Amino acid sequence: MGRTIPSFRLASVDEEQEWKQFRKQLDKSDRKVFDNMFAISHLYNSACSSSSRYIRIQPIFMSIIFHHYKEISKLCEELQKEKEKEEQKEEQKS
Repeated sequence: MGRTIPSFRLASVDEEQEWKQFRKQLDKSDRKVFDNMFAISHLYNSACSSSSRYIRIQPIFMSIIFHHYKEISKLCEELQKEKEKEEQKEEQKS
Protein backbone atom coordinates (compact mmCIF):
# COMPACT_ATOMS: atom_id res chain seq x y z
CA MET A 1 0.00 0.00 0.00
CA GLY A 2 1.09 3.58 -0.64
CA ARG A 3 2.01 5.98 2.10
CA THR A 4 -0.47 8.60 3.18
CA ILE A 5 0.72 12.14 2.55
CA PRO A 6 0.10 14.35 5.59
CA SER A 7 -1.85 17.56 5.15
CA PHE A 8 0.28 20.59 4.48
CA ARG A 9 -0.81 22.08 7.81
CA LEU A 10 0.72 19.12 9.63
CA ALA A 11 3.76 19.12 7.36
CA SER A 12 4.36 22.82 8.07
CA VAL A 13 4.21 22.16 11.82
CA ASP A 14 6.78 19.38 11.33
CA GLU A 15 8.96 21.74 9.30
CA GLU A 16 8.76 24.36 12.03
CA GLN A 17 9.90 21.74 14.55
CA GLU A 18 12.90 20.98 12.37
CA TRP A 19 14.00 24.62 12.70
CA LYS A 20 14.01 24.45 16.53
CA GLN A 21 17.80 24.28 16.82
CA PHE A 22 18.14 27.35 14.63
CA ARG A 23 15.50 29.14 16.73
CA LYS A 24 17.30 28.22 19.97
CA GLN A 25 20.44 30.00 18.76
CA LEU A 26 18.59 33.29 18.26
CA ASP A 27 18.30 36.01 20.89
CA LYS A 28 15.03 35.93 22.81
CA SER A 29 13.68 38.97 20.97
CA ASP A 30 14.62 37.39 17.64
CA ARG A 31 12.82 34.18 18.58
CA LYS A 32 9.55 36.10 18.77
CA VAL A 33 10.23 37.61 15.35
CA PHE A 34 11.08 34.16 13.98
CA ASP A 35 7.86 32.71 15.40
CA ASN A 36 5.84 35.55 13.89
CA MET A 37 7.56 35.08 10.53
CA PHE A 38 6.85 31.35 10.50
CA ALA A 39 3.23 31.98 11.52
CA ILE A 40 2.75 34.00 8.33
CA SER A 41 3.07 30.83 6.29
CA HIS A 42 0.01 29.38 8.02
CA LEU A 43 -2.09 32.11 6.39
CA TYR A 44 -1.37 30.48 3.05
CA ASN A 45 -1.70 26.78 3.93
CA SER A 46 -4.36 26.26 1.26
CA ALA A 47 -2.14 27.66 -1.47
CA CYS A 48 0.86 25.73 -0.13
CA SER A 49 -1.01 22.45 -0.22
CA SER A 50 -1.76 23.06 -3.90
CA SER A 51 1.82 23.86 -4.82
CA SER A 52 2.84 20.17 -5.13
CA ARG A 53 6.44 20.78 -4.04
CA TYR A 54 8.44 17.88 -2.65
CA ILE A 55 10.51 20.10 -0.40
CA ARG A 56 8.00 21.47 2.07
CA ILE A 57 10.06 24.51 3.11
CA GLN A 58 9.79 25.97 -0.41
CA PRO A 59 6.07 26.86 -0.22
CA ILE A 60 6.59 28.09 3.34
CA PHE A 61 9.34 30.44 2.15
CA MET A 62 7.17 31.53 -0.79
CA SER A 63 4.29 32.28 1.58
CA ILE A 64 6.52 34.46 3.73
CA ILE A 65 8.02 36.21 0.70
CA PHE A 66 4.58 36.74 -0.84
CA HIS A 67 3.18 38.20 2.37
CA HIS A 68 6.12 40.58 2.73
CA TYR A 69 5.80 41.57 -0.92
CA LYS A 70 2.14 42.45 -0.33
CA GLU A 71 3.08 44.52 2.71
CA ILE A 72 5.85 46.36 0.83
CA SER A 73 3.50 47.03 -2.09
CA LYS A 74 0.89 48.44 0.27
CA LEU A 75 3.49 50.71 1.89
CA CYS A 76 4.70 51.89 -1.53
CA GLU A 77 1.13 52.78 -2.53
CA GLU A 78 0.61 54.71 0.70
CA LEU A 79 3.92 56.52 0.21
CA GLN A 80 2.96 57.43 -3.36
CA LYS A 81 -0.39 58.82 -2.17
CA GLU A 82 1.35 60.91 0.47
CA LYS A 83 3.81 62.19 -2.12
CA GLU A 84 0.95 63.18 -4.42
CA LYS A 85 -0.79 65.01 -1.55
CA GLU A 86 2.40 66.93 -0.81
CA GLU A 87 2.79 67.85 -4.48
CA GLN A 88 -0.79 69.10 -4.59
CA LYS A 89 -0.21 71.24 -1.49
CA GLU A 90 2.90 72.71 -3.11
CA GLU A 91 0.95 73.49 -6.30
CA GLN A 92 -1.79 75.22 -4.30
CA LYS A 93 0.77 77.40 -2.54
CA SER A 94 2.18 78.56 -5.88
